[in-house]
Amino acid sequence: MYEILLVIYLVVSLSLIGMILIQQGKGADMGSSFGAGASATVFGSSGAGNFMTKTTTILATVFFVLSIVLGSMTASQIKQADQWENLEAPATTVAPASEDVPASEESQNNSDVPN
Repeated sequence: MYEILLVIYLVVSLSLIGMILIQQGKGADMGSSFGAGASATVFGSSGAGNFMTKTTTILATVFFVLSIVLGSMTASQIKQADQWENLEAPATTVAPASEDVPASEESQNNSDVPN
């Protein structure tokens, strides 16, 4: 469930970024009044303002709701104990194991010869 919500969260956030980037600024209508051409004729005579504003509002609402849901799901998970939590405990020491490492033939021959 968490992974599905995370993927939806990613899609909504990218869609929200895209919707914000394709919107025109407040001063963009000034150019169309001086003959800049047919601005926003794809969305009708009223322009894309209503459609894009409503879509951005819906995407922003879904984004914030998913943020809260994912945050509460993550906060309720049990964290793994930190290894650095108890620094007063003595460290465990490991004695070197000389039998684990095979010796070369030269060192075995030298150890057989008495000095």
